[in-house]
Amino acid sequence: MTPMFNIDRREFLKTSLAGIALGSSVLASQVESAEGIPKRPLGKTGEMVSIIGIGGWDIGDVKDTKEAISIMHEAIDKGVTFFDNSWDYHQGGSEELVGEALSSNNRRDKVFLMTKVCARDYKGALKHLDDSLRRLKTDRLDLWQFHGIKWPDDADLIFDPENGAIKAAREAQKAGKVRYIGFTGHKHPKYHLNMLDRPFEWDTVQMPLNVLDAHYHSFQKNVMPVAKKRNIGILGMKGLAAQNGIIVRELGISAIDARRYTLSLPVSTLICGIQSRENLRQDIDAARNFKPVTEKELKKLHEIAKSKADQGQLEEYKTGNYGCDWHHNQMG
Repeated sequence: MTPMFNIDRREFLKTSLAGIALGSSVLASQVESAEGIPKRPLGKTGEMVSIIGIGGWDIGDVKDTKEAISIMHEAIDKGVTFFDNSWDYHQGGSEELVGEALSSNNRRDKVFLMTKVCARDYKGALKHLDDSLRRLKTDRLDLWQFHGIKWPDDADLIFDPENGAIKAAREAQKAGKVRYIGFTGHKHPKYHLNMLDRPFEWDTVQMPLNVLDAHYHSFQKNVMPVAKKRNIGILGMKGLAAQNGIIVRELGISAIDARRYTLSLPVSTLICGIQSRENLRQDIDAARNFKPVTEKELKKLHEIAKSKADQGQLEEYKTGNYGCDWHHNQMG
């Protein structure tokens, strides 16, 4: 689709983003890559990652396994270095698929590989880690994140001094099986803030960031500033609001402008739901040609979204019972 907004590079360079909570300091640290996809620092880790990433759930939903692997190979060749996944995506099928894709031509060493753990207890987390490493055909994860923080007791369970999963994460990091540790979720900012309040130096935090989020239970307004202040790498997700592109369909905002909005925030990478070569190439073009939104554009985008965003009408991942329920099911 053609973007609704067009600005030349000179205008982009002189545009002031002050006062609109966008990612000026992160954008200033953005660098070009040989493949043309810019990279940004991942918080305080010292790592540089591509500004877009492959979403593990979506790539696992591609029906043709060979095509899914080919899409991932093309992504790597064109400079997409960040790979998302989770222990529970498609009953482990997504991890197995990515493991197969990375097992040839030294591709594992060309990507920053992340997966997520569903268990909140020590033994369960260790099992999930072993499962993930086996499926992904690797001996280490670049990033391991606690998946789907959405329950009032999540933080308490993870940080239980006797049986909490944080103990497993610390041990795995010490053993070299995990390099960095973070957490994810899209239910409500209060659960993220609870995790951020715990005595732990998080490397990353993943959250939904899009033009809708600014109006209802906003992660952008409530969580992002805390993470930014502590130099925690911010991972954006749900840039189009869901796999079926609700922002494009319901608001008439192009996918490119939706991507531009999220990438104008202080995110290290935006994890994209890619299920086809068309999806991949569109997102690669958005990354290669990225220009931050201006204040005028931001105001217009918010005006478009406001009428359908004030009660989370289009954000079912916030208002419905979506996300990781594994540990609650285990607890009966």
